[in-house]
Amino acid sequence: MVQAFTGEANQKVDAKGRMSIPAPYRRVLEACDPDCGPGKTPRMQIIYGAHLKDALHVYSIEEYDRIVAQINAMPRGDKDRAKLSFLMITQSATLDVDKDGRIILPIAMRKKLGIDEGDIYFRGMGDHFEMWKAETFEAEVVEDVRGWLDDQEEGFDPLSLLPGS
Repeated sequence: MVQAFTGEANQKVDAKGRMSIPAPYRRVLEACDPDCGPGKTPRMQIIYGAHLKDALHVYSIEEYDRIVAQINAMPRGDKDRAKLSFLMITQSATLDVDKDGRIILPIAMRKKLGIDEGDIYFRGMGDHFEMWKAETFEAEVVEDVRGWLDDQEEGFDPLSLLPGS
C-alpha cells in the first residue's frame, strides 16, 4: 500500500513554536521512517529553501532519502546538483515528532511563514505535505485556484488533465 499525505488541516502554533502534526500525517511519517518502531517516534524532514517562498515542505524520511539519492546520482561538479543540494539538503532540518505528536517549529521557519503564533494550514500533496500561514494560503493558493477554475469551460473536469485521460 502506498503511503500518501492527503487532506488538509489547521493547527495552532504557540509562541514557543510548539504544534501538533495532524494524526493522519503522523501515521505516514511513522510508516515511512525506517528507524521508527515500537516505543520510538517518527522523524520528518522540513525543507525551507528560498524556492518555496511562503511555505515549508515536509517529507517522510524514506521520501527525503530518495530525493537525496537522486541528487547524489547527478554528476559531481554539475551546477544544478550544487543548487539542488543547497535548496533540498542544506536548507533542510530533521525534526523529531514527540510521543504526543508535537514538534517545536524553529523560529527561523516560523519567520519564513510570517508567523510567531497562530494558525498553520497543512495541505497533503501525496509525497509530502506543506505548511503555510493560514491567511497566506487563502490569499495566494485558494484565490489562484478559484481564478483558474473560473477560466475553465463549463463542465470542466480537472481529472481530464491527467496523462491518458
